[in-house]
Order: sequence, then C-alpha cells, then structure tokens
Amino acid sequence: MNWRSRAAVAGIALVLLAPATQVRAVNPDEILADAALEERAREISSGLRCLVCQNQSIDDSEAPLARDLRLLVRERLKAGDGDREVVDFIVARYGEFVLLRPRFGAHTLLLWLGPALLAAIAAGVVFRRIRARPVSATAPLSESEEQRLRKAVDG
Repeated sequence: MNWRSRAAVAGIALVLLAPATQVRAVNPDEILADAALEERAREISSGLRCLVCQNQSIDDSEAPLARDLRLLVRERLKAGDGDREVVDFIVARYGEFVLLRPRFGAHTLLLWLGPALLAAIAAGVVFRRIRARPVSATAPLSESEEQRLRKAVDG
C-alpha cells in the first residue's frame, strides 16, 4: 500500500471516529434525576463558555470552575428558574464573556458586524486595485509573426 492509500485510509478513519471522541465532561453525580431538567441543563451548558479553557463549553470542560457552573445551572433549574433566567443569572455573575454566542446589542454590534465590515472593506480595496491597474495594450504582430501564425493555423 503506497503512502497515498495509507493517508486516505487514515483520513477516512479519522472522519468516522471523530464523533466517538466527543465526550462530555459531565460527571455522573451531576446528572439530574429528571430527564427533562437534565436535557434543559445540557442545552444551557452547551452555550456557556468555560472561563478557564475559553474555547470549550462548560459541558465539555473538565475544569473545576466549569463543574461549579454546571452545578449552578442545575441548582437554578431545580429551584424553578426558566432557561433565560438561568442564563441571565450566570451572565450577571460572570459577564457576557461567559456566553459562547454573545447577545446582539449595541455593545456587541462591532463583534457581530465587524467581520462583514472587514470583508466589505477588503472587497472595496481589491475592486479599486483592479480598476486602477493600467490596461496593457498588445502590440500588433510583426510581419514574420503573422507568417508563422498563418503557417501554424493552416497546418
């Protein structure tokens, strides 16, 4: 088996095994007895950022702070809070940075519209550069070049 075949097999194996590697960090002692409440807790936890890891949700992180936040979410749900109330409570305590998807508002306008604004500016720069580029005129063919061209076309 050559190296390309091995690479293809390894790539296929990686794609097939990737879902199996997505293990949640929720410990068995954290899971709520009520399946509906647990599902709500998982949904909320998947949208909250681990403040230690910063690139994982608290549901995926094994950091002690993430565990504390998961327990806090479940505690608030058991107390009867709605999903929005739980998220608002966590945001009030830790700030909007805790949200993996920040809310759209005046203070996050640049965050949401910044990429589109940068893309528009880049497109404008590219467009202006293309339009400003001088068009090169081609010189007419010399007599010898025309003869060679006719000879090549006629065969």
